Amino acid sequence: MPFPRKAFGEFVAVLFVALACSAAPIRAQAPRPVGFLADHYDISATLDSTHQAITAIAKVDLRATDVSSNVRVELHPNLVVSDVKTADGKSVGFGRDSMNPLYVLVTLPTPVAAGGHVTLTFTYAGLLANEENSPVPGVRAAVIGHEDAYLLLPSRWFPLTNYPSNRYTATFHLNVPDNLAVAGSGKSSAPTPLAAGRLLYTFECKTPGPHGTFVAGNLQLNPKQAEGIDVAVYAPRSDSDNAQGFADDVARAVTVFSDLFGGLQETEFTVIQLPDGTVRDFAAPGVLLISRHLWEPKTAERTIARLVAAQWFGNSILPATPGDVWATDGLARYCEELYAEQSAGKEAGMRAVDEFAVGALMYDDAAPIAQAVRLAPYSGDYRSVVLNKGAMVFHMLRGLMGDVAFKTMLHDYATQYAGKTATIDDLVNLADKDVKAAAKPGMVAPNLRGFFVQWLNSTGVPDFTTEFVVYRTPKGFRIVGKIKQPIDTFSMPVELRIDTEGNPETKWVDVLGMESPFIVETFGRPKPGGIKVDPNNLVLKGSVSLRARAAIARGEELAEQGRYYDAIGQYQRALSIQPGRPLANFRMGEAFFYQKNYQAAANSFRESLQAVPEPSEKWTECWSNIYLGKVFDLLGQRERAVNQYSKAKQTNDDTGGCQGESQKWLTKAYSEGGISAANPAAGTQPASGTPPPPPAGDRPTLKKPGSQ
Repeated sequence: MPFPRKAFGEFVAVLFVALACSAAPIRAQAPRPVGFLADHYDISATLDSTHQAITAIAKVDLRATDVSSNVRVELHPNLVVSDVKTADGKSVGFGRDSMNPLYVLVTLPTPVAAGGHVTLTFTYAGLLANEENSPVPGVRAAVIGHEDAYLLLPSRWFPLTNYPSNRYTATFHLNVPDNLAVAGSGKSSAPTPLAAGRLLYTFECKTPGPHGTFVAGNLQLNPKQAEGIDVAVYAPRSDSDNAQGFADDVARAVTVFSDLFGGLQETEFTVIQLPDGTVRDFAAPGVLLISRHLWEPKTAERTIARLVAAQWFGNSILPATPGDVWATDGLARYCEELYAEQSAGKEAGMRAVDEFAVGALMYDDAAPIAQAVRLAPYSGDYRSVVLNKGAMVFHMLRGLMGDVAFKTMLHDYATQYAGKTATIDDLVNLADKDVKAAAKPGMVAPNLRGFFVQWLNSTGVPDFTTEFVVYRTPKGFRIVGKIKQPIDTFSMPVELRIDTEGNPETKWVDVLGMESPFIVETFGRPKPGGIKVDPNNLVLKGSVSLRARAAIARGEELAEQGRYYDAIGQYQRALSIQPGRPLANFRMGEAFFYQKNYQAAANSFRESLQAVPEPSEKWTECWSNIYLGKVFDLLGQRERAVNQYSKAKQTNDDTGGCQGESQKWLTKAYSEGGISAANPAAGTQPASGTPPPPPAGDRPTLKKPGSQ
């Protein structure tokens, strides 16, 4: 249900006040001047899986944006440049920037005029074994392993200019051991056999774009077609049975988004299984990467939808600066809601919005959306602020604009900025133009600038409470009260619903500042607890339940990294917000279990079973019983274990395969297997020194599909 136009007309003056208080543009950070931009690459790289190293020669055609003799490129700090030559084969001076080792500075013999071109050839090599010195802090963005490898563009494994905003054509020649297959950016033909048991893969990227993402491993090509769309699925043979499911997911998303945004120039897609240990997923031009532990079409459907949406918002349109990523990444995340709503109905779309809200509260105070440059890409706070809170801003914007104007804006944005870069201000101005064009004659179109200033340049979300008195009147009842929330600068129309013994009554209240009065007349008597603020979740807001879920989600994220001690702290925080929350106790028991603190684990699982869970978390009952059974089996108390597995069976809940799991341990006693969380095998210990999570086969994946 969109926000009412009438409410907009009533509080438009407030928006102009906000405008007067913030005349500066929404986008806070100006782009850093760049003297040269790469137009074309010709790269030859050799991957050494034995020493986990790369050697490469990158020939780069550069275009001067201003008169300059200084070229600055971004290159992974682990990669050591041994020579830089001009087109005539002469070596030129170069060195790492002393202030930021990501940059390599090259000094040309003579200045190049604006619009002029120069060709430089970089020779470099180095180790890519882990996340040490990664340009994406804490993320393994490029790793050459003994059995597989991946080179994601954010790793800057070849010299980039003005990342993430530049686009270019390229030819990549990748020399790899013959036990590896390579998939990634561009079009490729059959590999060429080389001496010493090696293969040469060549990829041509003829349309300008952010190319240069590859995965190498024991990959099998599974060419599929769905709804007339060609999808090449690359995965190990053991994980290739569901290739058609991935093709179907891609085709559905392309169909939905093509109707909304217009068609793509390229309609061939490559889906690649990405080894675990790096990002969960990644989108490159025509390429969708899904991590191994998410490799299931049914559970990854919304993730695939977001990666497909990124072909429009993230590849066709690039952010003008690292601070403008909300205009691409935030919108691609919101497209998950558009896809879910279109493919499975309004309720499915609202479930996506619910997950956005929880994710937004996880690290809301990390930075304002417009200052995303302060956040490390792919980090937890980046996902919280840019992806989840960013998606919620689009959800609120949709409510303010109305469906017709909002979808018109998305189509205009996708078509007008295709092949270009966009700033936050570009999107703000387009939204303002389209909402004015959609206004009916005689109506005052809302000026959205105040809304954007409020939500993009500030942290914090409102927590709504009400104070009211109910009076009896000759015609029914009058409720006189206030909506209260803690943010002094807050200003938005908010829906108020009063559930009565008859029909419910709704009213839109212009919430301005920390207290806003309201009066509602009803025919029926208001029910106890029947006054609800924003019942349709059109506004990003805090609540006891949402904030507890956000703390649990932070704990889940830490547990995925094997940081169980820190995860337990978040679960305890959730319980301090909402005592007795079954999911918090369950997750805490799970963390204790993998720490081998079985008594503490049993206590937490017992606590989880003491309270009635919310319907969406009822699965915790089945799994708490299974974990208790495992604890008793490990302690040699088989009879008690069988009793718990039987209780799990009696729930009839099969979330995460619970019924099969309980039957499995009813048949035989549980014993520890796989990698021990306390004593991981050699080579599995992360650089942080924390133990890795248990193997996927030993630890159930119970989070909702698409959750962040």
